[in-house]
Amino acid sequence: MQLRDSERSEQQPVKPGTLRFAANRFDRMEWAGAFGDLGTLIPFVVAYVSLLKIEPLGVLFTFGIAMMVSGIYYKTPFPVQPMKAIGAIATTQAAQTIVLTQNMVYAAGLVTGLVWLLLGVTGLARRVANLVSRPVTLGIILGLGFSFMLDGIRMIATGWLLGGVGLLGTLLLLKSRTIPAMLVLLAFGVLAALFQDPDLLSQLAQVKIGFRLPEWSLGTMTWNDLLIGAVFLALPQVPLTLGNAVIAVTDENNRLFPERKVTEQGVAVSTGVLNLFAAPLGGIPMCHGAGGMAGHVRFGARTGGALVILGGVLLLVALFFSGSIATVLRIFPQPILGVILFLTGGQLALGTCYDKWSKGERFVMYTTAAFAMYNVGIAFVFGTLLYWLLKRRHVTL
Repeated sequence: MQLRDSERSEQQPVKPGTLRFAANRFDRMEWAGAFGDLGTLIPFVVAYVSLLKIEPLGVLFTFGIAMMVSGIYYKTPFPVQPMKAIGAIATTQAAQTIVLTQNMVYAAGLVTGLVWLLLGVTGLARRVANLVSRPVTLGIILGLGFSFMLDGIRMIATGWLLGGVGLLGTLLLLKSRTIPAMLVLLAFGVLAALFQDPDLLSQLAQVKIGFRLPEWSLGTMTWNDLLIGAVFLALPQVPLTLGNAVIAVTDENNRLFPERKVTEQGVAVSTGVLNLFAAPLGGIPMCHGAGGMAGHVRFGARTGGALVILGGVLLLVALFFSGSIATVLRIFPQPILGVILFLTGGQLALGTCYDKWSKGERFVMYTTAAFAMYNVGIAFVFGTLLYWLLKRRHVTL
């Protein structure tokens, strides 16, 4: 399968090392693949905006710029996603105890940016990554894939009929060379949303266009905000980012696009720069998650054009429609987002299929995957320790 031959590569299964590097494209398959990560992006954006009352303008603006830059620079579907641990802690605590604020989220972004910029510039990120064995890396990827699939099923379960029809129809269209499965799925979701809520159409018709630019968000930040953001939000994210958004995404990119390889050091620097850019403008902590690349590729993306497209859409929404973002996002029903997340997880898990490993290596991968479904940081530590014990024959199977 060749990237330069879009008619033959649009929806074919992706095998290791079969994709050739090409300049960014903006054809219908890149448009379809651009929306392959909505199942992760939209729920986090909604949670931040609804629970922490973070201004959607800054969130969408910084994501839009970050995605466009990522697509232009990497020229592969190299994703930009919300940092999941920070998002989960921030929104859960906000829903339960109201102890976390917007400033603490911005502080977490600043601290995260500084940490990863330092790890990248000094080369420490690469040195740590070099210590991680292949079975551990693929175990993390496999566990993340299964986690995405389970989360997708939970979202589909909020509307089994809608989700089931969407999933079946998408599976039937995945091999189509002319009909982009993602665009059909999104259109189906929009029609379903309008059918389920007839008032939504009139509310969308009342959406007003108003140009706005993001504002400086750090003016009221205190040292207390910085401390809480660093300790309770940024630090728990570090091992997850290392496993998923540095090691795993580097492996995934280099497996699929061997002619456009990236390094752990470069990805760490990129992560640092993204967050140092986003926090002052009201953005949330972001990273390059491996699941995002799987989602973009699963639905047809083969170049950085998909990221430029999605980033451009988010940028336009931020600049002109951020005041009505809650209404706009309602056109994507949760079961449809669950279908996207489920298939993204499947694509991610498929990248771990290897036959020539020993029983011990397979055991490391599977146990690491099991822990990764609970916590990637714990999986990283446990898998590395188990691999070391097996290699030195302290443990036998």
